[in-house]
Amino acid sequence: MQLALEGISKKVGAEAWLYEMALAPRTGEVTVLLGATQAGKTSLMRIMAGLDVPSTGKVRVDGIDVTGMPVRQRNVAMVYQQFINYPSLTVADNIASPLKLRGEKNAGARAREIAERLHIGMFLERYPAELSGGQQQRVALARALAKGAPLMLLDEPLVNLDYKLREELREELTQLFAAGDSTVIYATTEPGEALLLGGYTAVLDGGELLQYGPTAEVFHAPQSLRVARAFSDPPMNLMAASRSAQGVQLAGGPELALTLPATATASLTAGVRASALRETRREGDIRLSGQVELAEISGSDTFVHVSTAVGELVAQLTGVHYFELGAALSLYVHPSQTYVFDAAGALLLAPRRNGGF
Repeated sequence: MQLALEGISKKVGAEAWLYEMALAPRTGEVTVLLGATQAGKTSLMRIMAGLDVPSTGKVRVDGIDVTGMPVRQRNVAMVYQQFINYPSLTVADNIASPLKLRGEKNAGARAREIAERLHIGMFLERYPAELSGGQQQRVALARALAKGAPLMLLDEPLVNLDYKLREELREELTQLFAAGDSTVIYATTEPGEALLLGGYTAVLDGGELLQYGPTAEVFHAPQSLRVARAFSDPPMNLMAASRSAQGVQLAGGPELALTLPATATASLTAGVRASALRETRREGDIRLSGQVELAEISGSDTFVHVSTAVGELVAQLTGVHYFELGAALSLYVHPSQTYVFDAAGALLLAPRRNGGF
């Protein structure tokens, strides 16, 4: 199924929930809608599903205008953050219900297979009220997967689960999506989740579609500061800078030897991802010295906040490290790992993706 949104927007009273945009998710691929809360992800998905009608523009499916067609006349599966299950049916019957409606003879076996992959196989004979919130969410997700609709809309379906289970289910979902023919739209606030799911990513902010393309391409080459902020966790380190004879002069810091396009403005913003900063120096690195403000251990990484002359920087260091507050610490980064944005926030230069740094 080919879904296409043409010039759609959504206003509620005088408030714009979605600004005019066009989007054509690729058939059979996962398209991630990435953005903070109230970025417009759910509003966009409701229009895709037929639950809402856009204020302007058209929704087309396989070239046919379905803008005013209600959801009950469309073959769509949707899972919300707020799970919805049939309380009078067992878990097994909840999952198998769309299969039974189609008259499939192996509905029970298929439901059991999906339940096992979502780690709820042991609950098949229970009723939804006997499950935790996270377990009920997985039942709703399993039923949507069982339906096998050509358009599957998933609105932060793993948000109610603990960290470890989210990691496991992301891998399972990636495999399930790859094995099916559905066009999958997956909304999330987490950049890491978008990277794990792959496919394509549409970055939304304040109801605007900022950038759409292959996920790795959007991550490595954000077209603007707004995209860079949205698609970075922890947030990208941003530093005031200016154009110089050698390339880029950091305000209060060193000069970076970079080749800028001729259109570069005098006022610039330099950006460095937390994962690019290191404790150890390599050939060609610049040094950014300061004092430790905070150190946080998350999983197998340590996030250290360092106050420097160019501003507060956050470094993502592999492994568990301990730092004394106020201790002197120097961070190193190669100039080639720097993003450069012009005065209007447009991307001028992105790090090379291959080169050993």
